[in-house]
Amino acid sequence: MDAKVNTKPHDRLAATLSSEMQDVNALIRTRMASEHAPRIPEVTAHLVEAGGKRLRPMLTLAAARLCDYQGSDHVKLAATVEFIHTATLLHDDVVDESAQRRGRPTANLLWDNKSSVLVGDYLFARSFQLMVETNSLRVLDILANAAATIAEGEVLQMTAATDLRTDESVYLKVVRGKTAALFSAATEVGGVIAGAPEAQVKALFDYGDALGIAFQIADDLLDYQGDAKATGKNVGDDFRERKLTLPVIKAVAQATDEERAFWVRTIEKGKQAEGDLEQALALMEKYGTLAQTRADARAWAEKARDALDVLPSHEIRTMLSDLAEYVVSRLN
Repeated sequence: MDAKVNTKPHDRLAATLSSEMQDVNALIRTRMASEHAPRIPEVTAHLVEAGGKRLRPMLTLAAARLCDYQGSDHVKLAATVEFIHTATLLHDDVVDESAQRRGRPTANLLWDNKSSVLVGDYLFARSFQLMVETNSLRVLDILANAAATIAEGEVLQMTAATDLRTDESVYLKVVRGKTAALFSAATEVGGVIAGAPEAQVKALFDYGDALGIAFQIADDLLDYQGDAKATGKNVGDDFRERKLTLPVIKAVAQATDEERAFWVRTIEKGKQAEGDLEQALALMEKYGTLAQTRADARAWAEKARDALDVLPSHEIRTMLSDLAEYVVSRLN
């Protein structure tokens, strides 16, 4: 019993869904193959098999099981979700000029930018083939909208990231695009394919949306006060990369003229010097923005848990609730 309590919720979810996840992984390996372009499976395998938690496809499987789905199309949808996620990661690493992901060199570093972009395009195409095979126009609509929203969120982030006029409403749009859109689509399509009542489908969407937002806010906060070994990021990477995330947005909103000049220099103009990160952290501490951001993340996690109330009583529901709590428990 104690071992179960101490196991992370996504690990418990993975154990419960292990048979279906094996089917998802087998389908991913089959569909990422290419008879004519061996570079495609090489690049895809590098990222797909890098040890990620497969959280998004698990959410699709979990939602379908929670709604008592008896078919097999949820496996195709879970693979679709993972392909969309992997494609966006390949594209993001090119846009961000990243050199490392999940502790390994990025595909664009090992191969080149062209390979990463084109293989990402291939995975998007594969994902649409899988969607169509479920013969559900509604599922196609949900996942196609999610793919468009993700791209829109990335473009918005690119233009808003270093603009001090970016406020919390814009930040939320970015987060909904880059993270929450795929979480909510993953859970929603699980309910749709199971033929769940509309109230339950909406609850699954609301859960995924709030979970994704809590997840991203927590990730942004950990950039300033996380353990580098645990997060895989150095403290202050977002600051050095001039990314306006919630703790900084809150500090900018309350800044004096002198403090705003500091943010203009370091974020908008990118002229950073030794000691600037420490000053940025001091300003965030002065206005309590790290604590406020933590409270925001917790509030979204609570919204995710509340959304589950209308869903059937089930061990999966408990795991999903625990998952929402776990996302923000890293902030203690």
